[in-house]
Amino acid sequence: MVDRSRRQLFTRRSQPSLPRLPWLKNEAEFTDICFRCERCIKACETNILVKGDGGFPQVDFSQGEGECTFCYQCADVCPEPLFLAQTEQPWATTATINEGCMASNNIECRSCGDMCEPQAIQFQLQVGKVAMPTVSSDDCNGCGACVSGCPVSAITMTRVDANTQ
Repeated sequence: MVDRSRRQLFTRRSQPSLPRLPWLKNEAEFTDICFRCERCIKACETNILVKGDGGFPQVDFSQGEGECTFCYQCADVCPEPLFLAQTEQPWATTATINEGCMASNNIECRSCGDMCEPQAIQFQLQVGKVAMPTVSSDDCNGCGACVSGCPVSAITMTRVDANTQ
């Protein structure tokens, strides 16, 4: 009998598009020091932290309330020195809207804009078409509210500068 779950062993894993947690100092150091106690997962007020690869915690915007409120509870409960101060930027990420967006198919939808508290998603009117969403990376805080609000999963969070983590 073949164990299909082991097939992932032979696939190439790419770097996650997001840091595992907000305010994380260093990704490589994180996997060396974190002992997977799950305190951060239990402390997350919006329940977006889940067990990821190797049992390490990571953000999943499809879980819980689907957004990070930047409450800093994940860092507060961690017994290890893995996190930056709360006064620092939590992460350098921004929302990216792909061609699967309903507006790209001329279907009116503004769910992402309605969910975006900092109003980083604006809609540009077009003659004879529905308004197209655009993301201002300067205004986007990377909370992920738009990801969970998108009915067709056309939004992903990506690092603004992969060299910062």
